[in-house]
Amino acid sequence: MIDAQQIQATMARYVELVDAGDIDGILALYSQDAVVEDPVGQVPLAGLDAIERFYRDGLGTMKVSATLTGPVRATLNGCGAMPFRVDMEWGGQPCSLHVIDVMEFGADGKIRSMKAFWSEVNVTARGAV
Repeated sequence: MIDAQQIQATMARYVELVDAGDIDGILALYSQDAVVEDPVGQVPLAGLDAIERFYRDGLGTMKVSATLTGPVRATLNGCGAMPFRVDMEWGGQPCSLHVIDVMEFGADGKIRSMKAFWSEVNVTARGAV
């Protein structure tokens, strides 16, 4: 079983990789049969191929920065949650998206599922011109 410190480190690393735009690095964190629901309420993406398309078609097409906005919370049974902010352009305007990701990990330390909690109400304008 993955320990709480490894969950914290992996989830913090995920934010660093999003910040760097390192899609290959992000994909390396996921198991082959992982499921991503981003945002929660969308049809879940199952399997690494679908997850790769999601990141390449989204993150891979824009300039973003990502920052943890609080500590990663980890359980003793392979789950974690974290708040973070993604700065980007939304509709041509600089904005910040405030997200909470919840992840479940396998015994191998890979992400088995990721659920991103956010909607348009979590988007705030930055430096409106």
